[in-house]
Amino acid sequence: MAKGPEAFRTISEAAEELDVPQHVLRFWETKFSFIRPMKRAGGRRFYRPQDIAVLQGVRRLLHDEGYTIKGVQKLHKDQGLRRLLAESGADLGGEAPDETLADSEIRDRLALVLQDLEAAKARLDRLLGDGDQQA
Repeated sequence: MAKGPEAFRTISEAAEELDVPQHVLRFWETKFSFIRPMKRAGGRRFYRPQDIAVLQGVRRLLHDEGYTIKGVQKLHKDQGLRRLLAESGADLGGEAPDETLADSEIRDRLALVLQDLEAAKARLDRLLGDGDQQA
């Protein structure tokens, strides 16, 4: 059964969809700072639909348009993710792609910060609770 359009893709599914080997996707992550799939336990990568759209744009520029890696980096620096997404021809439902990517990345980072803060609070509560009993 095929995944829906909003489902996350594993690296093997992304590689198959983009018609590139998995090691190419890993290599692109090292060359393009804007390619950041979600990583779960054990470093497993999961690509959001927006990630796939960006990768399609990168693939098209590199493979079809003859851009170099430095050329794509410069294009991203000068024109942002919107240009790469325009190359992919992806329709993300009228959402602003730059904001969508930034929001999901911020949400992921905030979730990690929240976990750290909750763990710190629990430690402080234990310490303060022990201090109250000793006084």
